[in-house]
Amino acid sequence: MTGTRRAVRRPAGRTRPTHDRALRIGCAAAVVALALTACADSTDRAGGPTATTASSAAPSTTSSPSTTATATQTTPSTTRPRTSTTSKPAPKPTSRPSPKPTPKPSPKPKPMPKPSPKPSPTPPSSGGVAGQVLSLVNSERARAGCRAVRANSALQTAAQRHSADMAAKDYFSHTSKDGRTFADRIRAAGYRGSTIGENIAAGQTTASAVMKSWMASSGHRANILNCSFTALGVGHATGGSYGHYWTQDFGG
Repeated sequence: MTGTRRAVRRPAGRTRPTHDRALRIGCAAAVVALALTACADSTDRAGGPTATTASSAAPSTTSSPSTTATATQTTPSTTRPRTSTTSKPAPKPTSRPSPKPTPKPSPKPKPMPKPSPKPSPTPPSSGGVAGQVLSLVNSERARAGCRAVRANSALQTAAQRHSADMAAKDYFSHTSKDGRTFADRIRAAGYRGSTIGENIAAGQTTASAVMKSWMASSGHRANILNCSFTALGVGHATGGSYGHYWTQDFGG
C-alpha cells in the first residue's frame, strides 16, 4: 500500500490495525509500518559575617599624693642630755587602680542556613507495562541473535510523551498534531544516538497483545529485531478512541 493514511477514530476497545507502509529516512533505513527509523549525526554559593571585637582598657589612674609629718624639736632647761624625738612619717596612701572593665564577648554569628537542594526530576519508570514490553522485546531479539536493548530514560520520556499526546488529542500517527516528527521528539528529550526508530500501536490492552501485533507486522518487527539498536523507551497511555496508545522509541 502506498500513500499516507489518515488516523481514523474508532470506538474505545477496538484494536487499531497496523500499517504496512514502509518509509526510509536518512543514512540508515528500516522498513516502517507506522514504524519509523532515522539516522542522525551523533551529537552528543555562603559564609557568615565575621565579627571582630576590640576592647579598650580603662585608663590607668595613678594618684600618689604624699604627706610628710615633721616634729618640732624642744630643748629642756635641765642639763640632761638632749634628746630628740622624731615622729615617724605617716604612711603614704596607696591608690589602687580602678578595675579594668571586662569586655563582654560579642555573640557568635549564626551560620547561614544551607539552601535545600532541588529534587531532580524523576525519569519515567521502566517498570509496569513498559518493563514487560522491554522484556518481551529482548526475548525476541535473543532468538534472532541480537543483543538485548537497555531501558533509556530519554527515549522513554519521548515515547511516553507521544503516547500521552495521542491519547489526549485522539489521533494515531508518528507525526504529532503540532507537526513534529518522531526524530524531533526524541532529540527534544535529549537522546543523541546516531540511529533511532519508532513503533506505535493502539487498542491493545496488554504488553503481550501489543507485542504480538508488532511482531506480526514486518515493519515493526524489523525495528524490534534491528541489531544496531542498543536502547529502548516504551510509552503507554489510556484515553482517546482506541483506549490504549503504545509507543516504542529505539536508539543506537
